[in-house]
Amino acid sequence: GISHPMLAVVTAALGLRAVGRASASVRAPLATEVLRGGGATQVRMMFDLFSTRDAELISPDKALPGRATPLSVPDRHYVLGNKMQGPWPEGHKVAVFANGCFWGSEKGIWRLPGDGIYTTAVGYAAGYTPNPTYEEACSGRTGHTEAVQVVYDPEKISFVDILRWFWEAHDPCAGMGQGNDRGTQYRSGFYWFDDEQKALIEASKAAYEKALGKGRKITTETAAASDYDKYGGLFYYGEGYHQQYLAKPGARPYCSAQPQCVALPPFEQWAPPGLEHHAPKLPAAFWKKHGPTPHCVINSPNEPIAWGSW
Repeated sequence: GISHPMLAVVTAALGLRAVGRASASVRAPLATEVLRGGGATQVRMMFDLFSTRDAELISPDKALPGRATPLSVPDRHYVLGNKMQGPWPEGHKVAVFANGCFWGSEKGIWRLPGDGIYTTAVGYAAGYTPNPTYEEACSGRTGHTEAVQVVYDPEKISFVDILRWFWEAHDPCAGMGQGNDRGTQYRSGFYWFDDEQKALIEASKAAYEKALGKGRKITTETAAASDYDKYGGLFYYGEGYHQQYLAKPGARPYCSAQPQCVALPPFEQWAPPGLEHHAPKLPAAFWKKHGPTPHCVINSPNEPIAWGSW
């Protein structure tokens, strides 16, 4: 075996019966307390010891049963101050994506300038278990990936701006993981809520794969949000202590994202016919100064980027 100073602690906390598998009857209260106490990075590392690059997504019939009661989340966003749950303001839209550890993924998006991001939340997406806990999602037995829900005003920020940040903020060719975080719960994904989002996701994916070059294949999962209606929905909110985690006192400055420092080609080169009205609102100068680079999220302030600060 595996030897690690926290192995006994996490094994007891998770009720592990086999490598990489947590007992469905154990909710890992100790692991939760370690996380709340500031040891989130160590707990995450221990989960990753039981994950492999060749991890396979669990089938729906083998997923954990979950629960009917949603997890509790704060009423207001810790940084933006807006409501964390709907109903949303008229005209606002929702995007859900996954690109590695959700702590950094969320912070990168809430910092986009122009007041277009109304609120963000982290949670678990594209799985089969209703209302999963963090420990259950990390076990690989729910089918979920760590995800971010974004509520945005399309009059102030384009879906294409969000897409560009998504692609450039991680390595979309990494399969079942991102950086040191390995397992199906870290897979890249973007999920559409309407036909226009679908067309833009798929077109940008093809454009970014071409830009990456060197024969690299993007492994990002793309699917309709409605595909998960039979499992209770696409997105389930994560625990309150995960929401806006990197902005909170005592947070560990951890982010596993692997930006490739390759720009998404200009929108006019890949825009689907008839969707030119989704042209980006963030200028090239913004991306030159504030575009994703390694460790940019954990080294940045918590507040949104000021418009024109480029």
